[in-house]
Amino acid sequence: MPPSITPDKPFDHDGFWRKLRAFAKRVGRPLIEVCLLLYYTSKKEDLPVWTKLLIYSALLYFVSPIDAIPDVLPLGLTDDLAVLSATLATVSTFIDEQVRQLVAHKLAELFGNA
Repeated sequence: MPPSITPDKPFDHDGFWRKLRAFAKRVGRPLIEVCLLLYYTSKKEDLPVWTKLLIYSALLYFVSPIDAIPDVLPLGLTDDLAVLSATLATVSTFIDEQVRQLVAHKLAELFGNA
């Protein structure tokens, strides 16, 4: 079982960025976009605690080496995509234009303007 996020155990932001950069080209722009939407949404000041915990748990699942389907296998990111997509659908009402602009800027930095 992957590690979990609790209010007394902070999310590893540096670890998230290391894994995101390392996996960016391999997993592709759409999955990275979902991760970024969730990450930047989690940084909002007025976000309910349950939402922040849900987002951090999903992102932790993505960066964790412990997975239902190991990432090195073909289709190994399918479980990660399912967890991230379900979380995105749950918290989508908290995503605003400012978050979308931050994501667009970071995607351009990681992948270029294509």
